[in-house]
Amino acid sequence: MATGSRSRIVASAPDPSEPEPEPYLLVNRQRKHRVNRVRIVAFLQRLTRELAPGKPFSVVLVSDLVIEKYNRDYRGVNKPTDVLSFASEDDYLGDILISVETASDQADRSPTLSLDKNVERLTLHGVLHLMGYDHETDDGEMRALELRLRRRFRC
Repeated sequence: MATGSRSRIVASAPDPSEPEPEPYLLVNRQRKHRVNRVRIVAFLQRLTRELAPGKPFSVVLVSDLVIEKYNRDYRGVNKPTDVLSFASEDDYLGDILISVETASDQADRSPTLSLDKNVERLTLHGVLHLMGYDHETDDGEMRALELRLRRRFRC
């Protein structure tokens, strides 16, 4: 180390040619069902731009086994579910877990619903929960809003 010299850390302005980081994180932690990541990312881009600008959140695609554990630990229900939302505070909206197995089973039972479209619907549902809506206590407010948004986002 040279004596008499000092390192300076100079903060630089963001490079305008670098794209802004996305306000969401999509993580696929299951391998049983193939999901169309490009389609889901496009949906997330539109959803965040129109519903939650500047509010980051994560979507984690999991198995029934994983979501069952979270459902048991956090809701006291010892079975898989399709989607769970964990709201946060401040500028981070929170985390959404989606069981792709359950979403696939639901899509298989529907004459019009694909797996990818169902993942989009469940993501929308989860984001509404992160934004403070609760269909269990709001006399249908969240359900009505979700139906309008499904038409708007075509999911």
